[in-house]
Amino acid sequence: MPAFNSTPAPDLTPWGKADTATERLPGVFQVTTPSHGGFILYDERQAAMPDALRLDAPAYEEDVNWSLAVIAFAEELAAAGDHLTKIEIDLAHQTARNWMPDRYAAFTGKPVEPRDSYILRAILAYEALIGEIVVVSAFGDWADWVPAGKTGVIGRKLASVNHLGHPTYEGPEHRALVEATRYKASASPNSFAAISAEIMP
Repeated sequence: MPAFNSTPAPDLTPWGKADTATERLPGVFQVTTPSHGGFILYDERQAAMPDALRLDAPAYEEDVNWSLAVIAFAEELAAAGDHLTKIEIDLAHQTARNWMPDRYAAFTGKPVEPRDSYILRAILAYEALIGEIVVVSAFGDWADWVPAGKTGVIGRKLASVNHLGHPTYEGPEHRALVEATRYKASASPNSFAAISAEIMP
């Protein structure tokens, strides 16, 4: 492992002015701002990121991307001696498997199974419904067009789903009604056929 130099704490981040900036490792800062936070990597650290884990910009936000930085430098972080670091590293692996399975598999050399990844399960669920009318929004009977005891749904034809589990729709919107209890018991994504939705004229 090459030696890295300590660097000044960042004052500005992609999420605004830093409230706190903790140097977790030389050249690796964990920052917070009033709105968000994450890890900021200085140039040498960004260059040292494994190809599979490196983002284009050296900012790894705190919701998901932080896990890439922690996995990349897990050995150094563990050696730093913080008793909570093992929990952090385990959570980083879980987060990356769930939300970035392609990157995680490329880094580890092991395929990620759908049972271990929310994204992969979402992709499979949407792929099974391509070509069908799928619910894109739902309304309770508080809406003026939805009778009591029903759920109003709006659906469109599912065209495709990308590697992030984001669906693409095509064609016109369709309004339909379904029994509220039936809709509540269903799992997303929902096709009109699966929930016996009655299309409105």
